[in-house]
Amino acid sequence: MDLVMAALRTRVSAIETGESPFAVRIATHDHSFIGDEPASAGGGGLGPNPLELLASSLAECTVMTVRWFALQQGWPVEHIEVVVDHVKTVIAGAAAPIDIFDKTVSISAPLLGADQLARLMEIAGKCPVQRVLEGAPLIRTKAGASTPEH
Repeated sequence: MDLVMAALRTRVSAIETGESPFAVRIATHDHSFIGDEPASAGGGGLGPNPLELLASSLAECTVMTVRWFALQQGWPVEHIEVVVDHVKTVIAGAAAPIDIFDKTVSISAPLLGADQLARLMEIAGKCPVQRVLEGAPLIRTKAGASTPEH
């Protein structure tokens, strides 16, 4: 399969820490933090679980996208808050459970008109993470180096 060269590359790693059965240290280019499952799922509750990280990516990206657009337009937006609720549910007639992300966007911008606020809400639905989730990303899994047995 021929793929176009990526214009933007993101690399994240996760490695077990041993602090709980599921605890991992997640590392990006400039940041590092712990991810884990809650105690109710057998983890130590030391950090966000994978679905919390996914939902937080959507919330973060939405805030940043709305802020970027407002700055580009020179629109005075005081504050942006996004809350994402995720649920896996069965829909009548569906072959498998589906993931539903409910995204609530609150924008404090008293000097903007209704048309401008509507445009910001439209932009909130176009953040890059949402586009990935709504698309059909290709995920390729390959073997890495194995740790030799001692």
